[in-house]
Amino acid sequence: MKKILGILLFILMGAIVLSKEVLYVGTNAEFAPFEYMENGEIIGFDIDLINKIGEKIGKEIKIKNIAFDGLLPALQTNKIDLIIAGMTVTKEREKFVNFSNDYFVANQVIIVPENEGTIINMDSLKNKKVGVVLGYTGDLIISKIQGVNKVQYNSAPSSIMALKGGNIDAMILDSAPAQSYVAKNKGLKIIEIDSEVEKYAIAAEKNNENLIKKVNKALEEIKAEGIYDELIIKHFN
Repeated sequence: MKKILGILLFILMGAIVLSKEVLYVGTNAEFAPFEYMENGEIIGFDIDLINKIGEKIGKEIKIKNIAFDGLLPALQTNKIDLIIAGMTVTKEREKFVNFSNDYFVANQVIIVPENEGTIINMDSLKNKKVGVVLGYTGDLIISKIQGVNKVQYNSAPSSIMALKGGNIDAMILDSAPAQSYVAKNKGLKIIEIDSEVEKYAIAAEKNNENLIKKVNKALEEIKAEGIYDELIIKHFN
């Protein structure tokens, strides 16, 4: 009986989300060009994409700006219905959420001061102070390297400021936002490294397969109609 009630509850929760006129979507607006603040408004590639998805599935999208490490808890406690935040699909995260098909492929890079000459790859980060954003992929990668003094920050801008101020020697970040930050902050440069390809996807509550199916169908249509390519050109030149 408990098993049957559990199944019925999951079906009911999915039905409730799909019947809602509004979908609350969590993001972390410190990850340009995917999501960032401009003139008091959250904009970016992810924001445009999720709004297009909302149009396709007939839902109004309302964005909630949440610290990155608070996104999964917000989803699990039903404070939001979806996450779109340049979130990489990992086996660990798949234990807690249901991911859509991927919508972007990325990799990690190292950001260092322009006059830095000793850091050329991941191995050269040993005995260095390396900034990472709490919960980001870079945080997970650096944790696996012995001899690195990892310094966690709550946001990418905080880590960038620490790097410019000489409080850390380097920073690990996804390639696209890294390029955006370096372009806006003189005196920094990017070191390309060999890293695993990462796939960004939209996350829903673990058992909400119905909503993810609708998101996947909308993604397919957006790509087939050329809308996705238009958004890529708009945000990545």
